[in-house]
Amino acid sequence: MSATVLVTGAAGHVGAGVIARLSRRGRTVVALTHDRPVAAARVLTGDVRSEDFGLDEQTVSELANEVDVVVHSAAVTDFGLPEQRYTEINVDGTANAVALARRLDAGLVYVSTTYVCGETEGVFYEDQLDIGQRFSNAYEHSKYRAEQLVAEAGLPSVIVRPGIVTGEYRTGNTGVYKHIYQLLKVIVEGRLRTLPGNYSATLGLVPIGHVADVVAAAVEKFDDNIGRTFHAVGANALSLRTVSDVLAEYPSFCIPDFVPPSTFSESDLDDIERRYFDKVGILYTSYLRRRLEFDSTNTRERLGVTPPAIGPGYFRRLLDSCLRTGYLGRPEPSVAEVLARLQATRSFA
Repeated sequence: MSATVLVTGAAGHVGAGVIARLSRRGRTVVALTHDRPVAAARVLTGDVRSEDFGLDEQTVSELANEVDVVVHSAAVTDFGLPEQRYTEINVDGTANAVALARRLDAGLVYVSTTYVCGETEGVFYEDQLDIGQRFSNAYEHSKYRAEQLVAEAGLPSVIVRPGIVTGEYRTGNTGVYKHIYQLLKVIVEGRLRTLPGNYSATLGLVPIGHVADVVAAAVEKFDDNIGRTFHAVGANALSLRTVSDVLAEYPSFCIPDFVPPSTFSESDLDDIERRYFDKVGILYTSYLRRRLEFDSTNTRERLGVTPPAIGPGYFRRLLDSCLRTGYLGRPEPSVAEVLARLQATRSFA
């Protein structure tokens, strides 16, 4: 068996991290990208919406002699798009990945999301999928439909479900400001001052590095884990109370009021805030009221990858990184910095 892996979504946040790890571990990687540059030894341009990803017959034949695992991480993850957009990329694109993996006689590692759980609460386990859940948005539903396709395909496969992907664990740094970052931006800038939410609700944040580690481990231990699902999540979820308390530590940030969803009324917002709520806030409110924990027993015991602790310290590192880059504005000077400037001014007086 060869040691070559075909990775779709190679230019994406997850795909790039997976490629870096597999390459360091001696795997030959073929990176598939749509139209963005990729740091990989071998790069193919294709489109997951097309049969065989739009690759010509000669290329497919060559891949059939090399590739033993296809990692399908290509997806549209933005919220609020037309449902057809999710269907053609997340669902139909996965069907194409299944079909190509079958042509290549290769296994499939499918990158999904823990939020296929929909609007459930409590603990969501790795071996669960259909639990009669309702979905908060078309993105969640599309990933659920894609998982069903993979499960029903009869192809050797493994599923990895990341939580809400955020910055690196040690530094908080990220190259992609999506989802939780977009919500944080309109909150700390005072665009959204009141939101429906429960302080006991939890957010399943996960550092991007941990997600890449789990996917890479799923590839390396593929044969021993066919048919299994792995949650790429933190060791614990972050409560909305903790989020609010940490935001309050930053003088430059506005702090939102989270009110019980049953008493929240959009009509109570002023015109400007209502526009921000309709454009951004409404996309994320379901995540501010669900109390969820994601089981990761398979990830720990079968892959040997330990989920990182997610607490106030990690959330501060995310915020500090956003301040360093200017994404969340510039930090207010500390007391020590103010005193140092005053002393310097007096010295020149």
